[in-house]
Amino acid sequence: RPPVSSVCACPFSHLARLRRQRRPVVLKGVELGACTRRWSAEYLRRAEGAKAVKIHVSAGPRMDFLSKNFVYRTLPFDIFVQRAAEAKHTEYFLSEDEKYYLRSLGEDPRQDIADIRKQFPVLAEDIQIPEYFEKEQFFSSVFRISSAGLQLWTHYDVMDNFLIQVTGKKRVVLYSPQDAPYLYLSGSKSEVLDVDNPDFEKYPLFLKAKRYECYLEAGDVLFIPALWFHNVISEEFGVGVNVFWKHLPSKCYDKNDTYGNKDPTAASRAMQILDRALKALEELPEEYRDFYARRMVLRIQEKAYRTDCK
Repeated sequence: RPPVSSVCACPFSHLARLRRQRRPVVLKGVELGACTRRWSAEYLRRAEGAKAVKIHVSAGPRMDFLSKNFVYRTLPFDIFVQRAAEAKHTEYFLSEDEKYYLRSLGEDPRQDIADIRKQFPVLAEDIQIPEYFEKEQFFSSVFRISSAGLQLWTHYDVMDNFLIQVTGKKRVVLYSPQDAPYLYLSGSKSEVLDVDNPDFEKYPLFLKAKRYECYLEAGDVLFIPALWFHNVISEEFGVGVNVFWKHLPSKCYDKNDTYGNKDPTAASRAMQILDRALKALEELPEEYRDFYARRMVLRIQEKAYRTDCK
């Protein structure tokens, strides 16, 4: 395994300079409002009451979106918070030590984005979002609650975002976009679930991926640039808010994307063209197919790769 590199920590005032480098950074001392003092499990339950929320429930601690090793269930918000905050459950869906995860959704997830001001208006009054981007760049504010010990799959997002750790502690493992060839991708997600003890016989190229790591305490804010892969472990029951904004011009994004996880429209078109090109190569004998595939790779490297990539 390559050496682990820590993500830089710095005051919020230094972010503009560091953002130009397109690298993650942990921001310390950001004024987030009353949320860091108030958002205990009991306060959350009283603030938003019994409104219904759709949640992920997993029998084990490591959630995998590819194999769907979890189920979706609906609970009153106050009951969900109570269960997420406890280690053992007297009432449960799968097992007495099952894990819970809330990723807030819009009123109609097919049409509406997640916005804490709309889905959790009482709690929204407590949090002050760092004013780093223009208002028209704002895309979504995703309210998240996780059980202690829960680990989410490695994936990338297509927009810049702040991961605001309001309460609890998280460990975040990140990988550069340039290490995508080593992460065994299926869409935007990695097949490698256990990033701490990966199966190198099954995933030998994962050895080449350079791992970055940081620990978030209550009140910390992690800036995650678009396309950086991240794997998140909740070391304690905790509450966070992800704020996504459009790093590229609005026209670059899919207008029907309410989750903010669809590739830019130009990238989607390019992938479709590539699929058609590969289909065309199947008409050739193996020797010719191999030769022209290698020429295609060289053309892509020459025309599209960054010159400063390793």
